[in-house]
Amino acid sequence: MRRRLINSTLAVVLVVIAVFGISLVLVETRTIESSARESVKSEAVRLVSIVDSRLLGRERVESGVLREQITQHRYARIDIPGRPSIEVGTRPEGGVIAATEKGEQGEIVRVEESRSTVSREVGRTLLVILAVALLAVVAAVFLAVRQANRLTAPLTDLAETAERLGSGDPRPRHRRYGVPELDRVADVLDASAERIARMLTAERRLAADASHQLRTPLTALSMRLEEITLTDEPETVKEEATIALAQVERLTDVVQRLLTNSRDPQSSSAVTFDLDEVIKQQIEEWRPATRSEGRVLVRSGKPGLRAVGTPGAVSQVLATLIENSLMHGDGTVALRTRVTGNQAVVEVTDEGPGVPADLGARVFERTVSGRNSTGLGLAVARDLAEADGGRLELLQANPPVFALFLSREADDHGEGVG
Repeated sequence: MRRRLINSTLAVVLVVIAVFGISLVLVETRTIESSARESVKSEAVRLVSIVDSRLLGRERVESGVLREQITQHRYARIDIPGRPSIEVGTRPEGGVIAATEKGEQGEIVRVEESRSTVSREVGRTLLVILAVALLAVVAAVFLAVRQANRLTAPLTDLAETAERLGSGDPRPRHRRYGVPELDRVADVLDASAERIARMLTAERRLAADASHQLRTPLTALSMRLEEITLTDEPETVKEEATIALAQVERLTDVVQRLLTNSRDPQSSSAVTFDLDEVIKQQIEEWRPATRSEGRVLVRSGKPGLRAVGTPGAVSQVLATLIENSLMHGDGTVALRTRVTGNQAVVEVTDEGPGVPADLGARVFERTVSGRNSTGLGLAVARDLAEADGGRLELLQANPPVFALFLSREADDHGEGVG
């Protein structure tokens, strides 16, 4: 493309120079020749008037007297009736430009100038025109190269940007080139880079959230399956299998919810559900883990609450809070339900040292953790709660009190419990 731009620019310049140059040469040649003829004729008229005046004054008319009246390199011949011809200068050879004038005393004056003089003047003019044309060509080459570089360099840069996007580097470059069309392409590439970056971030976030949210439940599920393989009592097998199936169903719901949130954070699949059933399910699922840790999991507060949300997501939020208490807290883990305004609240607390003062509200940020955990659990739990119109808050740092706020069913008029 660079070569094409240079060649096309040069072609245009050469055509313009050829058209105007030839026209200028023709005009200048005619002008110079016409000027030379006018000059020769003017000199002949002047010489006739001089001869007339000298004849009338009966003065001598000879070549020596008239030589000073003739321009150098010109030839003049004066024919006076009854006298020999008078010649001034050297008569030119070859083609000449001549002018003949007749005076009042009958004399005839002829002035001649060699055409080579005109040719030399035309040659000098041609040299000037050629020099100007050559200068124009050099300037055109310089400007063509500069313009080609100005256009091809941004295109090369845009191609590199596109290649970077294709190779998985979605960082926008925010470069502009002062050419509206190229700047528009750069805007589109930067916007695409930002979209790709958001998509990659969402994919990585989904992978991290899913792996974190499935880790503990899968471990618990595998422990239940191990208990099934170790027992021969049909009732125990049936009970453990039922709980395992419930866990699988809840995990499927959580995965589906994570996928939905990654595609459309504004979407919601909230329904009205029995909050007691979800809390009971979590207590049953986490009782073996709390027992193995030598701790107790209890429930208190207002029963019979019906909330609006996604049961699987609420279960996962409570599971995250219980797991957080088992990992970072101490003593009894307590779940307490209450009502505030038009919201149902589930509080999870323990008797541990609580949230460090340097963390505070940052405990819900990703990668923020008080110990050697990933820092994703509370962040994902908050996202799940907010996706259904609820919210997750840290009401008290020491002892720790985490509260899940959910909208209540419209016809639920229970009073708050202190």
